[in-house]
Amino acid sequence: MGTMDYTHLGRSGLTVSRLCLGTMNFGWVADEAESHATMDTAHEHGINFFDTANVYGRDKGRTEEIIGAWFAQGSGRRDRTVLATKVYGATGDWPNENRLSALNIRRALDASLGRLGTDYVDVYQFHHIDRSTPWDEIWQAIEVAVAQGKLLYAGSSNFAGWHIAQAQEAAWRRNFTGLVSEQSLYNLFKREVELEVLPAAQHYGLGVIPWSPLNGGLLGGVLRKEQEGQRRLRGRAQATLDAKRPQVEQFEALAAEMGYEPGELALAWLLHQPAVTAPIVGPRTREQLDGALRALDIELDEKALARLDEIFPGHQPAPEDYAW
Repeated sequence: MGTMDYTHLGRSGLTVSRLCLGTMNFGWVADEAESHATMDTAHEHGINFFDTANVYGRDKGRTEEIIGAWFAQGSGRRDRTVLATKVYGATGDWPNENRLSALNIRRALDASLGRLGTDYVDVYQFHHIDRSTPWDEIWQAIEVAVAQGKLLYAGSSNFAGWHIAQAQEAAWRRNFTGLVSEQSLYNLFKREVELEVLPAAQHYGLGVIPWSPLNGGLLGGVLRKEQEGQRRLRGRAQATLDAKRPQVEQFEALAAEMGYEPGELALAWLLHQPAVTAPIVGPRTREQLDGALRALDIELDEKALARLDEIFPGHQPAPEDYAW
């Protein structure tokens, strides 16, 4: 079983576990009792970093309510958790109920705090870039919320490298901290962030939090599960597997040769990448959580990393990726 490692979130002084518990399944695939058990298990294993969003759940906001009910059980649950939630998605169909206007940030944050049953959020993340709201407006709203004690740090999600640059330069003109993290799609299959997002994050001191580290389960031993009759993919996932089958076969063979489960190897690879703070794991079972924890103990040498690059070609930073 992996021993939890901790690191700072980007250049901040905030200490977080090197795995982040994703809560997207709470109130969707997992009911409240299962969700609470997963969070308890995460704490037992030293995972202190939980990620959610104001639009998660079968009914938007349900996931935050489930987390709030868990915090309400006490025993230091809230104090031991570094809580990250998000703002941007529509929470209603009336104007100003989405995106990053100062008005929506104010309302959405207060609504999240109410559902979560807490008086502050540790990391408040912009779920998407808002191309129609100026950064001065966004940062002023965040500065007010920080001054009110409602949030401590700001982060981004799904930003391009130049969006991170724009955000940081605007924040620094205001003598404000700006972003401390970026949450991006990043895994062995999806490596586009290596072009500009990772270099921007490193330059500005943002910790990168990869979402979908197993690419929707394709890196989680899907072929073996298929053979054992455990898992049947449907629709788009099956079409993706059919197109990528040779790579998945090579990857699963390499994992077996090295003595690891495929999902453990995929997570370990991410943990070896520059700027990566903590991949987001969304375990549905205790067994899946145990596998994620084992990834913390895997040391990959240059040969292993090079072999993974052969199977899943990545990117150099731009412009060297496509120019001299």
